[in-house]
Amino acid sequence: MATADGLVRIGELSRRVGVGPDRLRAWERRYGLLRPVRTPGGFRLYSRDDEQRVRDMQDQLARGLSAAQAAAVVRAVRREATPSAPLDELRSRLATALADFDDTGANAVLDRLFAVHGPDVAMRDVIYPYLRELGEAWERAEIDVGQEHFASSLLESRLLGLVPVWEDGTGPRALLACAPGELHTLGLTGFGIALRNRGWRVTYLGADTPIAMTARTARTLAPGLVVLASAMSHHLPPLEDELRALAASFRLALAGAGASRELAERVGADLLDEDPVTAAEHVARG
Repeated sequence: MATADGLVRIGELSRRVGVGPDRLRAWERRYGLLRPVRTPGGFRLYSRDDEQRVRDMQDQLARGLSAAQAAAVVRAVRREATPSAPLDELRSRLATALADFDDTGANAVLDRLFAVHGPDVAMRDVIYPYLRELGEAWERAEIDVGQEHFASSLLESRLLGLVPVWEDGTGPRALLACAPGELHTLGLTGFGIALRNRGWRVTYLGADTPIAMTARTARTLAPGLVVLASAMSHHLPPLEDELRALAASFRLALAGAGASRELAERVGADLLDEDPVTAAEHVARG
């Protein structure tokens, strides 16, 4: 059964193309072949473009290509064939919907972004630029706390909906936490999603995490990277001794607008001072 937009669950997609659901999920996970939209309830919905991608994949496999080669060809061809949605327009539409407390309109824009452009582009080019503009408007007292909370809550819900399982990868493990007292999690969430999509296993502790809890968890899991994030500049400096001790045992990175290069150097940590997607790209490349 299809929605009004023609989106279908994986079982219906499987029936249409004659490929089992497990194989479709594998093509999606390993090769990025499919770009499902995730509903607020956590279900993946697949578009007509996804159906065509599977059919194109079958054609390439029939030509004798390996699955990885076939997927690469399909992705390249579909990028050339699919016109790009205007990102500036989508960002403007998202901002307008959120300013109007229009959750239906905002979710429709996000559905379009994720389906057409994928999570990385949606976060890097639309969501995080919008959040920067929102923060600047807050500083100028042009919006009230209700607008900020509505926008942040909706965006965080949609981003978390992209990650049904944080530990779905087979690569190194990253332990992510916000500094004690820090409640702004959107940047850390996006970083975790981008890192997970690059094969890392992510343990996400979230907002307002005591350093002692982060340290205990790190000793248990032995992660390849520990990230502490803070959007506010006053959260991290009082923790300098604890951060230094953590950095002595694990690779530590500080992130967010509240992290400074000077503090990172004093405690022996890396500084992630780029947007979350670019930062994840650099971490994944080593």
